Amino acid sequence: MAKQLFGTDGIRGIPGEYPLDDATLDRTGRALGEYLRSQGGAHGDRTRVLIGRDTRESGPHIAERIAGGLAAAGAQPVSAGVLTTPGVAWLVNREGFAAGVVISASHNPYHDNGVKLISSSGMKFPDAVEALLERSILSASGPRAAPATMRLNGDEKLHEDYLSGLREAAIPGAKFAGMKIVLDCANGAASKLAPRLFRSLGAIVIAMNDAPDGRNINAGCGSLHPDAMQKRVVEAGAALGVAFDGDADRAIFSSASGRLVDGDGVLLVAGRYLQSARKLKGNVLVGTTMANLGLERALEKSGLKLERTNVGDRYVLEEMRRIGANLGGEQSGHILFLDDATTGDGMLTAVKIASIVSIAGPLDALLADLKIFPQKIVDVHVQSKPQLDSLPEVSRVLAQAESALGDSGRVVLRYSGTEPLARVMVEAEREEDVRRWTDSLASALRSAIGM
Repeated sequence: MAKQLFGTDGIRGIPGEYPLDDATLDRTGRALGEYLRSQGGAHGDRTRVLIGRDTRESGPHIAERIAGGLAAAGAQPVSAGVLTTPGVAWLVNREGFAAGVVISASHNPYHDNGVKLISSSGMKFPDAVEALLERSILSASGPRAAPATMRLNGDEKLHEDYLSGLREAAIPGAKFAGMKIVLDCANGAASKLAPRLFRSLGAIVIAMNDAPDGRNINAGCGSLHPDAMQKRVVEAGAALGVAFDGDADRAIFSSASGRLVDGDGVLLVAGRYLQSARKLKGNVLVGTTMANLGLERALEKSGLKLERTNVGDRYVLEEMRRIGANLGGEQSGHILFLDDATTGDGMLTAVKIASIVSIAGPLDALLADLKIFPQKIVDVHVQSKPQLDSLPEVSRVLAQAESALGDSGRVVLRYSGTEPLARVMVEAEREEDVRRWTDSLASALRSAIGM
């Protein structure tokens, strides 16, 4: 049975409305606390639950409702205050928490929010556990009484513990002293932490979008809007720039010349460096179906293989664990260094890339042979989601496209996991081929199942 509450990134919605209304938040806290106690965590540290949030104005209230529910179930909520999603995951895994709760909607606007639950391993709970929690939350016979509201104060020591872990993740031999770095903090969870981290490493930090007011998170800034960061890098003569999203689980970079470096570029730079240090397990990286063909070609030149999986950090992580890889990620800048962390971490990625630039040279030189193939993505609103190969005209056009492009291009057709959309992605050596086949496939989809 499909889950009603938990999507790929936990529970999402508009604060005050279901499922982020007070009653459902109370039940979510209670359900998590009761589950943890049922697993034998009725005493001591095993029932401590860490709560962190980003800078949205709705965050404190949601955190307090979740904390009240946890306490009513006999768990001990511990507040980290404003902290990145990967920071919560790191602390849960390293400091013996029974679970973690992150209040964030990642790269979405301020008026959205969400609740993400993290297991004691520092990873998302398995689907079966989320389904169990959901049944408890939705059950008519479940707990209904509103728990007492809890006032939460963040523990500054937790922030320092996390930053200490990130400093230790710097590559040996890297020298940050005097390195000029531009940090676009998206007015989000990294606003204080990222500048503090890099200044403590000795870098000269130029911080921007680091003054959150509860409503400006991701607003024309951060990883979805890196233009100003790229411009600032060039103007300041910086070695590189970094743009985080609201909860800093991803990072996009700029080279010294202002070249945008997305997750594909990060995977190439990090993969080659780890290979040279003999630390890339199996000489393989994990990406998604959306990874640019140019990345695959560049990796092949270095004797490295790209394994593709479905879009989504959960699928990347699953494939990495299945084949024993220690580096993987997405074009969006969500990168997993599994030797250092259990989840994608924008600040960790920034430390790694800055380390490599310090040791191996500028990003422009490290990416000189990366040829990005023209790529276009079109969203088609659909009224249903039948198997794509059951649509004759779509199948016919797809076969024509794949035959025409051969080894010089790729086509990906897939449905969105959260919206009534079919996505068409075409990449090829020639821009005109990209336009032609994107338009043809989108037209076939609209005729077959469009709204």
